[in-house]
Amino acid sequence: MAALAAWIERRPGAAFAAFAALHAVVWTALPGALYKNLPLDLIEALTYGREWQLGHDKHPPLPWWLVEILYRVFGSDVAYYAFSEVVIVSTFAVVFAAARPLVGAVGALVAVLIIDGMHYFNYTAPKFNHDVIQLPFWALAGFAFRLGLRGGRLRDWLLLGFAVGMAVWAKYFVVVLIAPLGLFLLIDRDARRSLATPGPWVALGAALAVTAPHLVWLVHHDFLPFAHASARALPPRGALDHLLHPLVFAASQAMTLAPALAIALPLRWPRPPEAPAKADDFDRRIVTVLAFGPAATTLALSLVTGRGLVAMWGYPLWVFLGLWIVMTAGAVIDRATLARIVGLWAIVFVGLAGAFVVNYAVLPSIDHRYRAAFFPGSRLAEEIDRRFRATTGAPLRYVIGNIWVGGNVAHYSADRPRVLIDGNPRRVPWIDLADLTAQGAAVVWVVGDRTSVPEAYRAVAPDAQVGPPFTLPARNGIGEVEVGWAILPPKQVARR
Repeated sequence: MAALAAWIERRPGAAFAAFAALHAVVWTALPGALYKNLPLDLIEALTYGREWQLGHDKHPPLPWWLVEILYRVFGSDVAYYAFSEVVIVSTFAVVFAAARPLVGAVGALVAVLIIDGMHYFNYTAPKFNHDVIQLPFWALAGFAFRLGLRGGRLRDWLLLGFAVGMAVWAKYFVVVLIAPLGLFLLIDRDARRSLATPGPWVALGAALAVTAPHLVWLVHHDFLPFAHASARALPPRGALDHLLHPLVFAASQAMTLAPALAIALPLRWPRPPEAPAKADDFDRRIVTVLAFGPAATTLALSLVTGRGLVAMWGYPLWVFLGLWIVMTAGAVIDRATLARIVGLWAIVFVGLAGAFVVNYAVLPSIDHRYRAAFFPGSRLAEEIDRRFRATTGAPLRYVIGNIWVGGNVAHYSADRPRVLIDGNPRRVPWIDLADLTAQGAAVVWVVGDRTSVPEAYRAVAPDAQVGPPFTLPARNGIGEVEVGWAILPPKQVARR
């Protein structure tokens, strides 16, 4: 380990590149080998992304567009896992660049190693979704925010506006980043001076310009996705929830942060010699608001509203925590300290990778717990395709079902049908119900009575002909799925 630490001291940039390459290879290969079926978030992305809408009923469309592009260019499931790593490594690269002038190249690498201790950047990242895609834009926003405040260059403020605008396209959660940055501009004595310059206003204009098409869509659709966000945030049942909900979220984040803090431990114990500070007080205040402002805002919103928070919303909150730890530790990262940090990171890295392998290669034969990674999506699509063609003599153009079952049929089917999600036309206004009636559809479900079309689907498929249920083995051979299905035959309809 001492030899590795010596090499890192000599060539920290090359060490970062080696770390990034190792990270990308491992966390692309593991899901590629162990996920036998795409996870829900990617099935959802492929269901929505093909429609090329400016907005949807749940989230902004950016990650779904990107997944659809990957499908059209590569047509391989492993491409999604590889792209997720491109996003993660890009986030690391921005953090490295932001940290380098403040703590040096070795300190910047340590800052990255610390945040890699959180599962957000490895174990759960292959399930590419809105949480993952927002990471580089949050990092870029923080990077540009500091540059704009310190240098006052318009290009840095423009970069901030672009990053914030793209973060809106990624996930609305960026509001908890925007709020503390705006407040910092108002209350910090040094930051406030920038308000007398064009910079912050240029950033605001750039952000609005980038997000304008989606903002217009939101207005025209009565801010439809916000209903989903409201449903996800559990409403309070009483006054106690105003305290309980933020505490539960804080506890979930503490558990996520524990491995990262363990990696950082050698910066505090045994206490290394103090290093001369490269960052001044203003830099320290900027990094502090970047490291803790979004988390504090999130907790404050829960405290005031009493609404619950989802643990996975913590994804982007800690992007700059590693930098803050290295900067405030004020310790010389000598060879011995660096070796201990790298050793602890290696333990965490191997531990998370090992846990991933155990969860998907060992535990299924022991706990027999359902895992989406083994859902028989491809077999299901083959069966529904075959049965629809046998009944109608036509290719399958539409499937009616929930996002998971219908989305699996749509993705793995050779016909790649469109999905009427939950049988609810309001969720998919781009689908022409007259065309669905004319082309026919398959109705598919895997819960409830498999011999009767679920009530939620009957309004759009009143004439669906129910077939006998069938079962499919899970992709790992452990357990099976019982499938209910029905065919809505094509029908000639009068068109205006």
